[in-house]
Amino acid sequence: MKKATKMVYLALAVLTSINSFGQGKPVYTNPIGLQAYTFRGSWDKGIEATLDTIKSLGVTELEGGPIKGMTTEELRKQLDKRGIKMVSIGADYNKLAESSEQTIKDAKALGAKYVMVAWIPHKGKFDLETAKKAVADFNKAGKELKAAGIELTYHNHGYEFEPYEDGTLFDYIVKNTNPEYVNFEMDVLWTAFPGQDPAKLLLKYPTRWKLMHLKDLKKGVEGNLSGGTPTTNDVALGTGSIDIPATLKAAKKVGIKHYFIEDESPSYLKQIPQTIAYIKSVKE
Repeated sequence: MKKATKMVYLALAVLTSINSFGQGKPVYTNPIGLQAYTFRGSWDKGIEATLDTIKSLGVTELEGGPIKGMTTEELRKQLDKRGIKMVSIGADYNKLAESSEQTIKDAKALGAKYVMVAWIPHKGKFDLETAKKAVADFNKAGKELKAAGIELTYHNHGYEFEPYEDGTLFDYIVKNTNPEYVNFEMDVLWTAFPGQDPAKLLLKYPTRWKLMHLKDLKKGVEGNLSGGTPTTNDVALGTGSIDIPATLKAAKKVGIKHYFIEDESPSYLKQIPQTIAYIKSVKE
C-alpha cells in the first residue's frame, strides 16, 4: 500500500513537473521584427547609424521600404551587412491602385515577400462604397503582386470597424477579397482602439492573417472609429490596456508569419527594449 502510494505521489510529481515546464515555455519564438516607421525621427540623422541601433536591439526583420537619402540597392547592401531582412514593404494605396510596377520593383530590390497597405483614403466616416472600391483595387493589385511572387496584405487602421449588416465593414473586406491575392496584417492597437478584441478577431479569420504590428495602448484611453490617436498613447507592450498574452497566443495559433514592433511614441528608444523584454517573457 505504501509502495503504491509512493508511486501515485511520484506520478503526480512528474505530471506537475511536465505542466510547470509547459507553462514555462515562451509563447513568442519568432525573430524580433520592427516597423521602420518607429524610427522616423532617426533616419534623417544617419541611415547607417540608425540601422546599427536597430541591430543592437536584436532586430533581424524589418518592415519598411526605400529610405530617402539612400538608393534602394545600397539600402539592401546595408541591411545584408547587418543580417537584417526587409520582409515587408509599405505601399501607398493610390499609387498601388494605379500601377503595381514600382512596388514590385522595390520589393524585389529589398528582398521583401510582402507588401502592406496601411490606409484606405476616405473622407469622413468610412463607408460601404469606399470598402467596395478597396476590395476591387486590392484584388487587382494582389493578383499582379502574386504573379511576381509577392503577397499583398491590408493593415487595419480602426475606421473599417463601422457596423455593417451583422458585422463590420472590415468583415466585408475580408469576405470579398480573394484569399489567393489578398490577406491581412493585424495592427494590435488599431484593432483594440475601435473596440475589437485582437485575439478573437485573429481566431475569427485564422487563415487570413499573415503579419502583425505589436503595439499597446495607454490605459484609460477611450477609443473610437477615427483611425487616429495621439502618439503618446503608444506605450511599451505589457504596460497598456491590451491583453497582449492572449493576443500572442492567438497569433501563434493562427500561424502569424512575421511580427513587427511599431512604436509611434516619442519615447520609442526607451520603450522598444521594454517591449522586447516583455514579449520574450510571456509564457504559455
